[in-house]
Amino acid sequence: MNQRQAAIAAFCALGVLRAAPAAAQHPEQGYITMSDSARIFYKVAGHPGPGIDTLIAIHGGPGMDLESIYNDWAAHLGRRHVVIFYDQRGGGKSELPTDTSRLVAARQIQDLDEIRRHFGLTKVTLLAHSYGPLLAASYAIAHPDAVKKMVFFGPVPPRRGDFFRRYGANINARLDSAQRAELTRLGAEMTSDSSSDEAVRKACRGYWAIGLRPRLARPNPILRVVKSDLCATDPAGIRYGMRVANGVIMRSYGDWDLRPALRSLDVPLLVIHGQEETIPMDLVEEWVTSMPHARLVKVPNAAHFTYAEQPSLVWPVVERFLSQR
Repeated sequence: MNQRQAAIAAFCALGVLRAAPAAAQHPEQGYITMSDSARIFYKVAGHPGPGIDTLIAIHGGPGMDLESIYNDWAAHLGRRHVVIFYDQRGGGKSELPTDTSRLVAARQIQDLDEIRRHFGLTKVTLLAHSYGPLLAASYAIAHPDAVKKMVFFGPVPPRRGDFFRRYGANINARLDSAQRAELTRLGAEMTSDSSSDEAVRKACRGYWAIGLRPRLARPNPILRVVKSDLCATDPAGIRYGMRVANGVIMRSYGDWDLRPALRSLDVPLLVIHGQEETIPMDLVEEWVTSMPHARLVKVPNAAHFTYAEQPSLVWPVVERFLSQR
């Protein structure tokens, strides 16, 4: 694996509207059948009621799952909103297709639109983390009238450029050679067909025990900063997401550059980015310079998980943005 491929693999390992009456009729978790018969798993946090808006949460990856953000986001957002989380196809408990043409970006965009319509939402606010903003923004470009606002946490930039090279260098600089070797070993065990479900989950926990370190400003092996469980979903989803989905989905975006389309996108955007992020700040700033109604908040003493590292700073800013009419 060359340096460019390693950088891509390192990154891919991660990833408002007033509630319609129909939202209250859906169970707290279940499956939605897409137009191509794929089954997408979802989970809902919060309680519908008068004046309660509904948000859709988009996890990172690609190839990760809703559990990677659920505990952190539901604990805060679920107090004032209804939040729909879902496993993007290719990860978690959603479809893990044999035909990988069913994973591509265009299909991911269509899935998001079908989920919005399933819950009876005319216009919705999207919250997204890591890779998730690339999907959210692509969706907003394709369906601008369906998006009210967007909030991006630790986003990839709106164009590919030299992002993977710089991101990979930043990640590697925060790990020593022994840690990098152990990540490689655990990654292979986690994605092997010969690994039992128990072995996959154990390898996953070992992988992220190391993998979170360069993604946190102040990694602490004792204090669990990120409350979400990156290894809680089905082992089959972990294995497939890491081995198949992340590469296929990311490649389907090609040499992406959303900036020309973003210039005419009339959707308010709030970007939350840690000052100690491995995703370069100057690249993330291009979200704000490319959109007419965008704001960037730089969070001190935080990296990729700003909402978990500095919750007392981040969530009030997010709530103020969501409450603005």
